[in-house]
Amino acid sequence: MAQVEWGRPIVIWYRSGFLNTSLPDCRVVDTVAVIITTFGGALSATLGVLVGGVVTRRVQERHWLRDKQLRAYEELFSQYARFMMALRRAHLSRTPVDIDWGAWSVSLTSASLVAPLGVARAIDAFGRAIGVYLDAVSTRDPVVNPVDEDVLTEASRPAAAAHLALLNAIRRSMGRSLEDLPFYLGGTLGRHPEGRESSPDDPPSLATPDRVASERLNGAE
Repeated sequence: MAQVEWGRPIVIWYRSGFLNTSLPDCRVVDTVAVIITTFGGALSATLGVLVGGVVTRRVQERHWLRDKQLRAYEELFSQYARFMMALRRAHLSRTPVDIDWGAWSVSLTSASLVAPLGVARAIDAFGRAIGVYLDAVSTRDPVVNPVDEDVLTEASRPAAAAHLALLNAIRRSMGRSLEDLPFYLGGTLGRHPEGRESSPDDPPSLATPDRVASERLNGAE
């Protein structure tokens, strides 16, 4: 029969021995709590370092990609402006022209490598629209068979529209703070609806003689 005495550990006797069901020592409980707390703090710190490292690396990669994109887009528009200006001047002044088409092709490829899908599609449409212009202009000898200004302007209209679409696709990819532009500056030459509205302060056409251009500007004042 078990004997119970208040204020002392509970002891149950059996014929083969006894079982002590005393409460655990408080010092053991404190030690376990300290170990758990220490381990949890170390684990939290380690996870914080790992998560912080991943976030930091992603931010760095995003900045690196953004820099690469901007450089590729700048080179693309730079090559475009160069051959558009060179072809236009050559045909209007009846002079030979030599275009580095390899550099233009490289700029297209480089931009498509780093561009998001929406921008890559706009680049593809831009290249196809420029092809319409080149079919009408680059296949003609500017010295013996030049293209006049009206043909140059009309042939570049698809490129002008694609130019503006690509510009806005790039701006949207850079962030919501950049709104779409209703016009473009530079690149496509000629008076197009997508460009700046013409005004008396616009420079005269390259095909207009100086005397006629001067009379036009004086009459507009």
